[in-house]
Amino acid sequence: MTDIARLVSEIAQEMRGAAERGTVASYIPPLAAIDPGRFGLCVTLADGSVHLAGDADEPFSIQSVSKVFALTQALGKVGDSLWRRVGREPSGTPFNSIVQLEREEGVPRNPFINAGAIVVCDVNLAGHEPRVSIGELLRFVRHLADDESIAIDEAVARAEQTTGFRNIALANYMKAFGNLTHAPELTLGVYFHQCAIAMSCRQLAAAGRFLMHGGSSQPGAPRVVSAQRARRINALMLTCGHYDASGDFAFRVGLPGKSGVGGGILAIAPGQASIAVWSPGLNANGNSLLGTLALERLTEATGWSIFAA
Repeated sequence: MTDIARLVSEIAQEMRGAAERGTVASYIPPLAAIDPGRFGLCVTLADGSVHLAGDADEPFSIQSVSKVFALTQALGKVGDSLWRRVGREPSGTPFNSIVQLEREEGVPRNPFINAGAIVVCDVNLAGHEPRVSIGELLRFVRHLADDESIAIDEAVARAEQTTGFRNIALANYMKAFGNLTHAPELTLGVYFHQCAIAMSCRQLAAAGRFLMHGGSSQPGAPRVVSAQRARRINALMLTCGHYDASGDFAFRVGLPGKSGVGGGILAIAPGQASIAVWSPGLNANGNSLLGTLALERLTEATGWSIFAA
């Protein structure tokens, strides 16, 4: 049996000494100021034990990892009718690309690219003021993590609003095709604040437990989602969770995972573990360079890849 505590410590030590760390997201000023030397890892096992290393209790901007929780919320509101407005296929293009929207008439490829996540925010807005929708998502994430201290980093949210011109373009483009029901600025208000949720690796791994346990945060607890929906969310994370590098992540790591440009990744080993890693330096696809490597080391050592024999 693998000694998870020792393995987590060894991986963190290796990542701490890595020379190549990637490049922090420079287009959002608060993220550009983060020290690329930071690294945190948390593995929460199915038995409830928690194994930490490095900066695992340091909050960071989860950015697009929030799309997992927003998607779960939207499916709870409208069910499978969501798929009339957003697809379920890998995009093969960068996370903020507008190219496919022209050819596919304003319907984003999947809910994890920016355009798809904006549609999900439009669903979750549901005729409310943005602050109501934002508060609802924040309460949901706090419930999943069982931690009321989780908050939105307002400085990051403001920076998102002042620099998010490509996201503004995506929203207006989809509005032109009739795929947003609210004014773009209202939907974007939800989106920018959603991306600015700050969580530590410990909190993020805790929030992902329902995807490890087939829909429940812990065995015997009330369901967050059905087992079927948990499987489908995991499937989307595997095929679409790392943008145009999703295939490479599946090849190297072999787990459902969702990345964010803040350097965080949430990965799920169904029935085994909920894993969160944070290293702010990104690769060319906008995914954490060392976070991906750490997860590759973890699955190699544990055999948790869903493709393992």
